[in-house]
Amino acid sequence: MVDSELLRKDKNCWQGMTEGEKKEVFEFCEDYKDFLSVCKTERECVEYMEELAREEGFKSLSDIRKEGRKIRQGDRIYINYRGKAFLMFVIGEKDLQEGLNVIGSHIDSPKLDLKPSPLYQDEGIVLLKTHYYGGIKKYQWTTIPLALHGIVVKKDGEIVKITMGEDPEDTVFTVSDLLPHLAKEQMDKKLGEAITGESLNILFGSIPVKGEEDDKDKNNVKIAVLKILKEKYGIEEEDFVSAEITAVPAGAARDIGLDRSMIGAYGQDDRVCAYTSFRAILDVKLPQKSCLALFVDREEVGSMGNTGAQSRLLENMLAELLDLTPEGCGDIRLRRTLANSKGLSADVTAAVDPNYENTHDKRNAFRLGNGVGIVKYTGARGKAGTSDARAEFVAEIRDIFNSEGVIWQNGELGKVDLGGGGTIAQFMESYGMDALDCGTALLSMHSPFEISSKVDVYMTYRGYKAFYIRGE
Repeated sequence: MVDSELLRKDKNCWQGMTEGEKKEVFEFCEDYKDFLSVCKTERECVEYMEELAREEGFKSLSDIRKEGRKIRQGDRIYINYRGKAFLMFVIGEKDLQEGLNVIGSHIDSPKLDLKPSPLYQDEGIVLLKTHYYGGIKKYQWTTIPLALHGIVVKKDGEIVKITMGEDPEDTVFTVSDLLPHLAKEQMDKKLGEAITGESLNILFGSIPVKGEEDDKDKNNVKIAVLKILKEKYGIEEEDFVSAEITAVPAGAARDIGLDRSMIGAYGQDDRVCAYTSFRAILDVKLPQKSCLALFVDREEVGSMGNTGAQSRLLENMLAELLDLTPEGCGDIRLRRTLANSKGLSADVTAAVDPNYENTHDKRNAFRLGNGVGIVKYTGARGKAGTSDARAEFVAEIRDIFNSEGVIWQNGELGKVDLGGGGTIAQFMESYGMDALDCGTALLSMHSPFEISSKVDVYMTYRGYKAFYIRGE
């Protein structure tokens, strides 16, 4: 355990650490890097978590229901909801209606989704049409290696998994860009207008079907590409209508810096908080209050849909859990359970970037290496679209972290009128529970290659674990 007297708030976490403590940080982050390299979609996150949860003694709620028994103290339970959201419960000593300690994160990230009819041929090249998902700088997604991840559901219901571009022997894909010699008009445009959404089309093939090389009107290259898809995956063009395929940056998570102190990878918003809260709940055995790790989808587009935080997902799944208690699930029991719960909205925030330091009020800014971040409020400008945690609850989290030697820092996303953003905290609070944003600070957030500090990742895990165990 790190000595909280040596590592105070606003002091770099690496200072005062023993070599043994540094080794623990680095070993934890090796597992985190493996997770980032494998889990690049929400479906892949759920599959990963379900497999490991079962290995660690978690049972599905449906299996417990089939056994015909009630839940009891110490039960470790999970729910895989539609393959795109995931819930993990550890049943504690207190009655559920006294509330749960909830940590909610999201497992979706900005990406390029294929359109329902993506394939087309132009100038002897086959391309894929995309529709970007979430807040991105479109120019960052050109001329980088891309991989395709997802599923295709055929008309007979068969599900075909797609992963192209991750194996070192795989082909990769890319979105082309103009050479500077011909880009005068493009470069005269504003940065946000130089690359349009409709121009984010992925290069997919260029060899025409044999014997039709000279006939450009017959989609000869497209025919050849479709033939490969049929032979390799058994899918046809119409199958793309019922597919979820996304283009993401290809390649594994990497160490950053000569001292290997940082991690560079796609999707750290918000999989850094998802992974650390996942690891934290795996360590919980028999808490006083029951614990819940909630992993949702669609946060990057407003938390809509039946797997997003604005849905009835949490309410419905908690009702299913309460239904298996001896007392059952009455309406008032469900509402008391929700209202008496306390939550951390586990999401990332922005660290000060020395290349763009004027975007922050430095007295209220986060820095790489200074520990897990506490964000009392988010939102834009006049705190629009935010929760604003009660001071009493912020003090409670401070006390827990300080007592457990968790190094933390506090701040806000950036300067007041510069922009802003929101998290799922506001939706957690809609049930009446207290909620506070708490997560890891990143550089280059929402880019194809986000940067975190290894020690911040580790302190985030430590903070979440402390909340689960010490939260009352």
